[in-house]
Formats: sequence, structure tokens, C-alpha cells
Amino acid sequence: MSEANDINDEVFEPNVIVEKEGYIGLITLNRPIDFNTFTVPFARELNDALMQLDDDPEVRVVVIQANGKHFSVGISLDEFKDKTPIEYREFIKKMDEHNHTIAHMKKPVIASVKGYCLANGAGLSFACDLTVAAEDAKFGTTAINVGLICLGPTGPLTRIVGKKKALEMLLTGEMVSAPEALRLGLVNRVVPKEKLEEATMELANHIAAKSPLAIQAGKTGFYRQQDLPYEKALGLLSEIFAFLCCTEDAEAGVKAFLERKPPEWKLR
Repeated sequence: MSEANDINDEVFEPNVIVEKEGYIGLITLNRPIDFNTFTVPFARELNDALMQLDDDPEVRVVVIQANGKHFSVGISLDEFKDKTPIEYREFIKKMDEHNHTIAHMKKPVIASVKGYCLANGAGLSFACDLTVAAEDAKFGTTAINVGLICLGPTGPLTRIVGKKKALEMLLTGEMVSAPEALRLGLVNRVVPKEKLEEATMELANHIAAKSPLAIQAGKTGFYRQQDLPYEKALGLLSEIFAFLCCTEDAEAGVKAFLERKPPEWKLR
């Protein structure tokens, strides 16, 4: 018997699967047995996938979905041990890196959420530009229940629901249902579980049909103006809009509308 026959080949599944479907870039969280908990390799692969799809000229919208029953229940508790203070600092920076990446991406990112969406998993959904949720989805900043606290997710959470509700969720660790998340503005649409993928792709393709340059200008302007004083924000938004008006996409879009024809976007 050859030596090769004595070797048992192991199949290593990626933590994150990256695919494309038309103009849509698909990121699938792929640790279903562990409820898609965050580990260092998982966080790194997720962030790399986001940057890869943002740089792909064929992709106009990015969707984050999940294998298994749950979107993500946060950071794996096994990760919270045997680290120095400096190592914890670098570790948490890696766990939160997607929050920064999504905000700086040119392309919209949509979370497609089912089951539990908790702690750092909830933070990922909050950081995404849009979220479609199944009726069974539950959201929560639950780390307080194990002696930790969800500070990373608090950044996007506070900007969505405001001070008092964000503090309530942060300090109690209580979960909210998908309909309540819709009322609070944490999600954009709630659909039957069996319709989640269809509804998410419908929204993604609807946005992907718009001018890619206009979408990029809109997202960039939205995030850059958030923390500026009101007058400076208005000035920045005017500058970005004026730039957009000078582009071929703007000219093509207005011309197509007036001629009642489908537009042909110049930027790909």
C-alpha cells in the first residue's frame, strides 16, 4: 500500500463563502455548527471578502447571508482566554473591523438575517447599510449576560435607535423580535422565513439597477456627513451632488428619463 493511501484527506470548509450572482456579490457566513460565531480567521475572511467585492467592478451591491439556522450569535466565547491586554486590544480590533470597512465601502451592503442575530452578529447587521429579516429573527446586544458588554455594536446601534433605547438594549441584554426591530428602524423589511432569500435579492437587484456612480455618491455622502456640524454637512453634500451632476451617468440617466428609455450606465 502506498504512503499516499495512508493519508486521510481532510476537507476544510471556508469560514466565509464568496460568490457572485449577476451584479450582486454574495458573502455567506459558513460556521453553521457554531452558529456563525466570530473567530479571528472568520473575522479576517469576512473583512477580506467585503474589500474584495467592493473592488470588483462587476459587483454593485453586496449581500451578507448565513448558512445554518442563525445569522450569527457573536464572538466565540472560546476566544476570551489566554490573552495579554495588548493581544485583547488587537483581537477586539479585528472583531470590529467590518464596522469600519462597511462604512467606507463604495457599494451598499445588505444583511439577510434569520434566527438569532446577537452581540457581534447583531453589530454586523447594524453596521450594514440595509437589513432584511425573517419573521423568526431575534436581535440583541447580549454580551452583558456573560459578564461582557457589546461596545462594538453600540456605534451603529446608537445612530439607528438613539441614546435611551441603545442603552436599554446594551445594559439589559434583552432580545427584540423582528417586528419590533422593524419598528425601531433596525431592519428595513420583515418577511416570512421561506421568502428571506427572495426578498433580499429582490431589494439588492432593485438597487443594482440604479446608476452605480449615483449609489456610490449617495453612500459616501451619507456616511461622511453624519458627524459634521449641520452647515458643513449641507456644504459637503452639495459638493458631492455637483460632482455627480457632471458625470456621464447623470447625463445618460436624465436623457433616458426624458426620452422614456431604459438608461445605459457608463460606469461599471
